[in-house]
Amino acid sequence: MTGKQLLPLLQKISTAWPKTPPHSIPELNYARAPALVRVYSVLPLSIAYLEKERAVAIEAVERASRVCQAVFKRLVNEETLTKKDKSPVTVADFGAQAIINQILEQNFPNDPIVGEEDSKDLQGDEGKVLCEKVVGLVNTAVEQPMSVDEVLRAIDRGQYEGSGSGRYWTLDPIDGTKGFLRGEQYAVCLALVIDGTVRLGVLSSPNMPWKMNEPDGERGVLMVAVEGQGAFQRKLGGGSELPISTSSVADTAHATFCESVEAGHTSHTDNANIARLLGITNQSLRMDGQCKYGAVARGDADIYLRLPTSETYVDKIWDHGAGNIIVREAGGRVADVYGRPLDFSLGRTLRANRGVVAANVNVFDAVIAAIRETLDKKSKV
Repeated sequence: MTGKQLLPLLQKISTAWPKTPPHSIPELNYARAPALVRVYSVLPLSIAYLEKERAVAIEAVERASRVCQAVFKRLVNEETLTKKDKSPVTVADFGAQAIINQILEQNFPNDPIVGEEDSKDLQGDEGKVLCEKVVGLVNTAVEQPMSVDEVLRAIDRGQYEGSGSGRYWTLDPIDGTKGFLRGEQYAVCLALVIDGTVRLGVLSSPNMPWKMNEPDGERGVLMVAVEGQGAFQRKLGGGSELPISTSSVADTAHATFCESVEAGHTSHTDNANIARLLGITNQSLRMDGQCKYGAVARGDADIYLRLPTSETYVDKIWDHGAGNIIVREAGGRVADVYGRPLDFSLGRTLRANRGVVAANVNVFDAVIAAIRETLDKKSKV
């Protein structure tokens, strides 16, 4: 874009703001293309869309991530709870949710939150020991000490049911709890939903290598995306943000899958059949949590599949909010197995969708076609 083209665009944005945020101005649609320098990089910060929300979300996720790392070093071998769905929950889950919710309440007191956890397992005599650990943990990360009641109330701020109108946050304090317990991949995920659409996402992967081809190198990655502004990553703990983009692989035979470690989260058998149809022979990149979205967003993998393992399972919005917008803003596409966009307007679940597919734009349609063929054959057996 030339200077002559840029000046009237900046004037148009300045005139429209704040009633019309930059992402809704047609001339800025080109900014979604990966690897382009965004117009936003030259805008005054005072008119940056969701500027405060972006900064607060990064701070909240960063603090929660530090707490999770500390818990792993100190407490991961001690007792954990077991959820009804049999996945382990540690003190870090509750502590991270309390910290994030407290920071959001301080900055956006009217914003409701859809969170994964509630405080019932921390109450009464049975929850006393765990509760003490959570409160102690939270008070290492907040500016003002919090009482037991304040910590429990902060956790329970995450009980909002979601909506298709207005704005709310959704978070997964530890996405990939088994990965966390193994000392492998997990993510701290926070997203802002406005009028049923994810507009902002922050995803922290404390154990993800800064460079995937250097697995023993520096670890800890934070990714962030705002609608219309592209996706970025920086090292966990600080540093400059760098733009990220999905891969440019166009031949599915050269593509790499990213899939869950846990077979209960996706059908590995169906994945293998789809890989065969697409001619994929590369070894899959397997990791827990929304780190898989991150791997696709920065080109470490080309395709992420989460195929339904049963007819009744419904995905939760907190498992996909942040990763969804980060992949899309990195130039990729995200949909369910039928190619429908993920619908965050229906409450705490993605009940209008079945499964999840994230991929670069070059291979996306071929992946959807292979999924349909696989599922059609399966339904006829």
